[in-house]
Amino acid sequence: MQPSRIRIASYNIRKARGLDQKRRPERTLEVINALGADIVVLQEADKRMGPRQPALPRAMIAAETDFDLVDVSRNGISIGWHGNAIMVRAGIDVEEVETLNLPGFEPRGAVRLTLGVGAGLTVVAAHLGLRRRDRRAQLTALNHATDLDQYCVLAGDFNEWSQTRGFEPLAARFETHSPGRSFHARRPIAALDRFALSYGVELDDAGVAQSALARVASDHLPIWSDILVPAAIC
Repeated sequence: MQPSRIRIASYNIRKARGLDQKRRPERTLEVINALGADIVVLQEADKRMGPRQPALPRAMIAAETDFDLVDVSRNGISIGWHGNAIMVRAGIDVEEVETLNLPGFEPRGAVRLTLGVGAGLTVVAAHLGLRRRDRRAQLTALNHATDLDQYCVLAGDFNEWSQTRGFEPLAARFETHSPGRSFHARRPIAALDRFALSYGVELDDAGVAQSALARVASDHLPIWSDILVPAAIC
């Protein structure tokens, strides 16, 4: 049987505040809609202060996109967990959702999602810390949290400026991919946003969205990857 082909996108939306310093969630959603993705993981999806109101209103997501928002909030207000939110194309079967606390100096978290795609796919949305030793500890924790998941993709803002260092905790199971430079959106010089694919998940294509709108909607550019997931054995 043919493998399942899906597109995963990752986008640090900077709380929907653009480089013009205007908070325009409708602009952020327009950038997201243009990605043609089946699964979108977001970082900085909630505001920082108070009860962490969502940067993208739920009603606006429902009205202006074809995505279902995965329920990961524990406070009933935010759309994310430590700012990590996930949207899936309507019709994709979400089988399990788990929120994870990550180690490190700053409070950080991740979301683990299992989907009925092919033989089964786990997607982990994460926004890693600013210190490399924290990021390594966080990747170690994510590796352990997914050690029973045969087909897995880690996606998000890895906050790693190096192309070769910092990914050692994933080396035994994952291949880390950078679609290109995604930060700073005005003049991209660093590939901070990445995907890590477990062995068995095949990368078919990948890129960085660089439309005029994407270059002003956040300080990060969105990244995307087309992956092939082995088919279920009947």
